[in-house]
Amino acid sequence: MKAFPMFIKTTGRRVIIVGGGEQAAQKARLMLKTDAQIVFAALELDAEIEGLVEDGRATWYKGAISEEFFAGAAMVFVATGCFAIDVSAHAIAKSARCPVNVVDQPDLCDITTPSLVDRDPVVVAIGTEGTCPVLARQIKTQIEEQLPQNLGGLAALAGRLRGAVAKQVARRNRRSFWRWVFAGPPAQMWHRGVEAHAASAIKEAIAAGGTIEEAHGALAVLDPGCGARDLQTLRAVQRLQEADVIFYDRARDEEILELARRDAERVCLSQVQNDSPWSQDWMAATLMKELKHGHKIVWLTSRTELAQGVTERSGAKAEIVPGLSTAPARQERARRAG
Repeated sequence: MKAFPMFIKTTGRRVIIVGGGEQAAQKARLMLKTDAQIVFAALELDAEIEGLVEDGRATWYKGAISEEFFAGAAMVFVATGCFAIDVSAHAIAKSARCPVNVVDQPDLCDITTPSLVDRDPVVVAIGTEGTCPVLARQIKTQIEEQLPQNLGGLAALAGRLRGAVAKQVARRNRRSFWRWVFAGPPAQMWHRGVEAHAASAIKEAIAAGGTIEEAHGALAVLDPGCGARDLQTLRAVQRLQEADVIFYDRARDEEILELARRDAERVCLSQVQNDSPWSQDWMAATLMKELKHGHKIVWLTSRTELAQGVTERSGAKAEIVPGLSTAPARQERARRAG
């Protein structure tokens, strides 16, 4: 990456837009999604921006711009449409150490504006480092179709209930509780529009100490195939995203681990027990221990036959998830054997 994506707090902070025409209005439409204090610096404003000022949604600064004017701003957008003025405003903002975006001047941009999928407070930002804006919009459309329109309301409710969960649900049960909220019956009810019933179910579960009807963990044996991250099946990616604990065999598997949830525990089997070979009994006992804690487990290994033997020894039921690159070969072998 040439640019690191991150979110900047806007509460109680100014966002300055230098310019008063259509380019400035475009940036304002984006910033109006936030709670920032929008300030336009321009000698004249078009009708749309004048309306924002009249409604109290922005303020108008008509004076000369200086380092003091920019000081403390969360960010600055320079959008006058005049190259000379844009360059001058950029230099002054930079001297005030403000992050700057100059419209249509990528070489003068510290920050770029991504395409947004807005389910406030859930926000998905898509960027292409300025190379392919059309592609970013296509990806945005795809994500818009996947995320329910009322998803943000469920996330906001969860935020309001975090304190209650911290008080009434044991720490070891919180991850499975939130998984149930966002992937179980509450989410299904919420997305069907039965939001009051979903909220009641969540609150009742909290009052019961987070007790929910959920399976005692799950185990997936995932064959990484050739090890390429972009050749993993959708199911493999889903299991990696759900996993609480991931066991893997080789350092080369770390590319695939990039697909996993960041806070999942990761255990490299080649490094356990002081680099001594792990025994099948040890592995079986370890798997059962994690399953009894209700954890979702992924065992990333190309030795699926061995893994099946270990899981049978432990008494656990495992889902076998073949890698995309290995599935065609296996299907062909099965066809010839049949």
